[in-house]
This record gives sequence, structure tokens and C-alpha cells, in this order.
Amino acid sequence: MTEQGGGVSAGIDVTRPSVARMYDYYLGGKDNFEIDRESVRRVEKAMPEVRQLAQENRAFLRRAVRYMARQGIRQFIDIGSGLPTVGNTHEIAKQIVPHARVVYVDNDPVVLQHGRALLATDQHTAVAAADMRRPAGVLDHPETAKLIDFSEPVGVLMIAMVHFLTMDEQASIMSELRDALSSGSHFTATHVTRDGHSADAVAQIETVYAATPTPIYFREHAEVARFFDGFDLVDPGLVTIDTWHPDPDDPAPAATRWLYGGVGRKP
Repeated sequence: MTEQGGGVSAGIDVTRPSVARMYDYYLGGKDNFEIDRESVRRVEKAMPEVRQLAQENRAFLRRAVRYMARQGIRQFIDIGSGLPTVGNTHEIAKQIVPHARVVYVDNDPVVLQHGRALLATDQHTAVAAADMRRPAGVLDHPETAKLIDFSEPVGVLMIAMVHFLTMDEQASIMSELRDALSSGSHFTATHVTRDGHSADAVAQIETVYAATPTPIYFREHAEVARFFDGFDLVDPGLVTIDTWHPDPDDPAPAATRWLYGGVGRKP
């Protein structure tokens, strides 16, 4: 993340915390700055198990990708993919589909820099600089066009991303993404919830994220379910992520459930 002379690479804002770099720190990564780490420490005061929850969220991603690959999905778009870590979407998919095609989408310059370096020699995987709030920029991106055939089923992932959208954005963004997908495509997402948690804890975390370019919104189950409108939720539906196709090899779930997750199929 440094340029010649030891400075920070161009385009990287170290004056505000980044949700991608914060998530990297949750997972024990090193591609973050003190402002990100301080924000994480503030989140931990309200959600002490946040690091365990981040690991649990990654485990859900792995299970969801395996599920989609086993349903015949051969191409994936991972929107808001974050910094590369163990168990990336393409690594999981290729365990089942050796020539799976994956486009990672993000707009954080650190993510783009590291992702492109990691995937430079992989002809079936690419990184697209685009914003989930502008679906056309995701769907029409040259890297997407190079690898994704929208006449065939696609697996779209928005893991720990849709809770950064307002409900007004939800309707237009999700309908545009859904309409671009052929029958048999799958959509998976995880979303923080206020269900079962104190209003004070939720407010503390929302305050931390309000200082980032992407505020976070905690929602109830019915509100989260709206992101799957137009998709048929596969069993067991929209549930806390520890109960979605659990795998005994995954980390133990956090004592408190902060995330809903699900996988939907476009009919």
C-alpha cells in the first residue's frame, strides 16, 4: 500500500475509516490503518464478538458458493468482495467447478490494488472497479463482459454489503441486478439485524459507520427479506447465518446472532 518514498499509495484516503479495511482487520489482516483499527475497537465495545462474527460470515460465503456451484452455477459476480483473504470465492468455486469464472467488484483502491496483483495470472478471474449503487457499471464493465455470459445462470454475491444500502436504493438496485439475470441464477447476501439486540448497541455501531463513506443500517427480518424479492429462497430460507447449511468444520457461531443470510434462486 505504499509508493516510492514510503508514502501511502495514490487514491487511498487514510483520513476516514474504510469498511473494506475494517473488515480486513476483523479477519486479522494487515491491510488497514490506525483509523480503521480505532473504528473496529469502537465497534467491539458494542459487539465484542465482531471478529468471530466476521469469521462466521466468511464461512457462510464458502457454504453458499459451494451450494451454488453444486446447483450448476459456473460463473459468479462477487459485489463488494473486499480484500483478498483465505477462501476467496474463486478458490471455493474451483474446488467444485475447476474452470469457474469469477468477477470481483469493489470500489476501494486498496481492494483493487491487492486483488489485481493476486489474480494477474488467472484468466478465469478478474477485478472490476465499480460501485454496487450503479448496477449498470457492474453489469456492463469490460471485465464482466469478458467473463460473464448473462444468457446462462450467474451466482451473484453481496456478502455483508446490502446493509450499506438504504431501502429506497434497495428497490431500484436489486431490480436492475435481478432483471439482468437469467432463470436459474442465484443471489446470496448477508445483512446485520437489530432483532434481539439492544437499541444502544445498534446505535453505537451505526455511529461508528456514519464516519465512513458507507453508513450501515440494521434491519428487522422482514426488511432484510425484501432484498430477495423476485427470488425463491432455498431452504432453510432467510435465517441467522449459523443455521444456514451448517458445516461442522466451520468456526463455532457467536453467542449472539447479528447476521441474517440466505440464498435465492431466480425462477
